[in-house]
Amino acid sequence: MGIILFLSSVISPLRTYLIGNWDTSEDLPLHLCGISAFILSILPFLKNKGFLFDFVFYTGIIGGIMGILTPQMSSYDGSIYVYFVFYVRHNLIFIMPIFFLRNLGLKLSKKSMLKTFIILNILLVFIMPFNFYIGGNYMYLAEPPKVNNPLVIGEWPYYVMWFEVFVIILLIMLYGLSKISFRRNFS
Repeated sequence: MGIILFLSSVISPLRTYLIGNWDTSEDLPLHLCGISAFILSILPFLKNKGFLFDFVFYTGIIGGIMGILTPQMSSYDGSIYVYFVFYVRHNLIFIMPIFFLRNLGLKLSKKSMLKTFIILNILLVFIMPFNFYIGGNYMYLAEPPKVNNPLVIGEWPYYVMWFEVFVIILLIMLYGLSKISFRRNFS
């Protein structure tokens, strides 16, 4: 699974560049799913996984579910390749953290929610001005996604503030599920 994510993280941008559709404002791997996919692609090969696992457990599951339920393929060129890679990647970033929890004995640290929330906000501090500089919309911080997403309330900047609220709620829910359902039902 890690190799598939890694190859797609390298091949997809290269393919986009080679066919002449590369756009810095859209094609860098700076969406949360791209960041999660890259981390998950190398995580199986790292000795100390704990810190990164804490982060991608939440971002992978939340991002994977949101990507599958409310897909936005901004770089869709009409090919089956882009469609296929989009769904494979989003399914893997959803499945891999659960697989790691169930099969590799990885556990969330007690402060995993707080660490993840802080990291997300640090990313926000860097990616938001970068978006404005290059005209991008990474992590949907410049404008709301162009899909019918129930977690998008209002226009900029209000929906970003609501994202913060929803992230806290989802972090708490996933932490609780990690302690109850994922272990008990899959063990």
